[in-house]
Amino acid sequence: MSKEQAPEPLDFFIWTVEDVGMWLEEINLGSYRQIFKENGVNGEYLEGMSMFTTEQILRFIRRCHMKWGDFITLCKELRRIKVACLKGEQKVRRPWWAPSCLSLVFLKVAKRNRQSRVVSLKLEP
Repeated sequence: MSKEQAPEPLDFFIWTVEDVGMWLEEINLGSYRQIFKENGVNGEYLEGMSMFTTEQILRFIRRCHMKWGDFITLCKELRRIKVACLKGEQKVRRPWWAPSCLSLVFLKVAKRNRQSRVVSLKLEP
C-alpha cells in the first residue's frame, strides 16, 4: 500500500493498521489515528465491528476515547465503504503478487466477481 495514496474500499477487509490511519485522516477522524494504532485496529477488526454487541461497542469507544458523534461518523463511513464494495463503485487494483502481464485478466475477473468476493470474505471464519 502506497503511503501517499489512501487505501481503496475494495481492500478494506485487508487494511493494515497504517491503512486504517490514512483512512481516518481522509474522513476527518485523524485525531484517533494513534489510539487506533495502539489498539491494533485493522481492516479485519473494522469488518467485525458490525457484529459487536452493545457492550463491545461501548468498550471500544472507551478504549479509543471516542466521542459518540465521531463513532457515528466512523460507522457511517464504514457502511459507505461496504456499500461501495457490494455495488462495485471503486477501482480494482492488481494485487502486488500478480505479474503485470496478467493485469487485464485480473481486472476483468475481479470486476465480474466483486460481489462474490465480498460475500465470501464475510462468510469465512
